[in-house]
Amino acid sequence: MSRTADANDDPGTAPSVPPIGDYRRSYSYDHRVHDRSISVISAGFDDESGLDTGLSHALLDSVSDGELPETFRVYVPSRVVAFGKHDRLAAGFDRAVQIVRNHGYAPVVRLPGGRAAVFHEQTVALSWTIPTPDPVRGIRNRFEAATTVVKRALSRLGVASDVGEIPGEYCPGEFSVHHANRIKLAGLGQRLGRSAAHVGGVLVVGGSDAVRDILVPTYKALGIEWNPETVGAVQDIATGITVEAVVESILETVAETASLYEAPIDDRTLARARERAPLHVP
Repeated sequence: MSRTADANDDPGTAPSVPPIGDYRRSYSYDHRVHDRSISVISAGFDDESGLDTGLSHALLDSVSDGELPETFRVYVPSRVVAFGKHDRLAAGFDRAVQIVRNHGYAPVVRLPGGRAAVFHEQTVALSWTIPTPDPVRGIRNRFEAATTVVKRALSRLGVASDVGEIPGEYCPGEFSVHHANRIKLAGLGQRLGRSAAHVGGVLVVGGSDAVRDILVPTYKALGIEWNPETVGAVQDIATGITVEAVVESILETVAETASLYEAPIDDRTLARARERAPLHVP
């Protein structure tokens, strides 16, 4: 987990970029009035140029600057292997990047720390950006809030899960979401800005074989010892659950404690995302 804030730059002009997946019309949010309001973004971008990761970076900066409110982004991503800062220090990092490209995935350097994790069309990406005057305080509370959302969303769909690191898991962490202490379903990381925090992660709904197939050679190149049998997906437990159903369940869970409203990605934030994108391409 990185706790370093990045400086903001003046944004330029960004052209319109079509989102990969935008399911906003599919959802009926809980419109009860809550003291807390959260802006929802349900679009993602192809990350070959680092734009999608750049958007998460831009949201952290914009929320930290007070230009945007608390923002929750949940979407179906493109094919990406997101490396952490420790991966970049590995002797085999360049080889790992080439392996990822050869498998048809875009290599990026993600915002939070951790080790390499896989995103594809049967996963759900989460990006929760929360304003706070003192980001260092409340790190654990934010992790717990995010894992609670994932657990409750899965429970709505009839899938039991728990939180904690399981032996030999990929991208190990205290706040992994797993099933029966056997297979990892989701991982989360956190990055702090000056006056905001970003909690990001991936929940694997289907395609656990695809995750395993890319991580085995990638982790070998990085020199990481792990147990490939810890890779899992929601559909390994309950077949028939779709990524759309998981996204909807996540939003319904967040709506239990906050008023949600949909928001487009404004031009200023998109311009900022384009500026930060190159920082996330290895």
